[in-house]
Amino acid sequence: MSNGNMNLTLNVWRQKNAQTAGKFVTYKAEGISPDMSFLEMLDVVNESLIHKKDEPIHFDHDCREGICGMCSLYINGHPHGPKKAITTCQLHMRTFHDGETITIEPWRATAFPVVKDLAVDRSAFDRIQQAGGYVSVNTGGVPDANEIAIPKVIADEAFNSATCIGCGACVAACKNASAMLFVSAKVTQLGLLPQGQPERYSRVQAMVAQMDEEGFGNCTNTRACEAECPKEISLTNIGRMNNDYFSAKLFREEHMHEHNE
Repeated sequence: MSNGNMNLTLNVWRQKNAQTAGKFVTYKAEGISPDMSFLEMLDVVNESLIHKKDEPIHFDHDCREGICGMCSLYINGHPHGPKKAITTCQLHMRTFHDGETITIEPWRATAFPVVKDLAVDRSAFDRIQQAGGYVSVNTGGVPDANEIAIPKVIADEAFNSATCIGCGACVAACKNASAMLFVSAKVTQLGLLPQGQPERYSRVQAMVAQMDEEGFGNCTNTRACEAECPKEISLTNIGRMNNDYFSAKLFREEHMHEHNE
């Protein structure tokens, strides 16, 4: 180490695609500034690999500001790394120490097949959203923003649920690869508001059905999802979703196939 920079050893999961077996490959990351983000460190490693005419490490990224939910690395046994309430792109290398070995893996879930190396296909989340994550509105003039009065406590709870960025850390953290925290956040953010009431009960049934169809596991309340969520989405959302789901099944059963015909 010189000038405060670090030399690190990386154990990186390399896999050609979902149909082939993967393995860990060891790389050296040298001269890494503690002020770099984790993704910037991977950029440096990839530049070195490209210079050597080796295949660079594939990983997802986009905004690099903790907003888009694209970065999805399992670092030293934790989704997004060891620090709480941040995404991988917000994780800085000063979290680690010179000479440390860092293990980097993709999200591990049947519903998130590997595209290549550390990049996985999270389109299952998109299909769950498409199943019911919307509200119906009439076209025409735009209503006044304050026309529908919403108590602050309800508005705050809906906003907190809406901060979910759909990164999939909850699935990666769960021993069952359950998507209940993600789905419940999307159901709750609409179900709490007046605008979301018309589809409230059909929405929860459709989104839960799509979640099951995608192959996600069941929730067993270990709370690992809540502990690892970078936006600190509360487990309370799962309770709200279960309440709506059971209410729909007991009192407001929606016949999806009839609606689709």
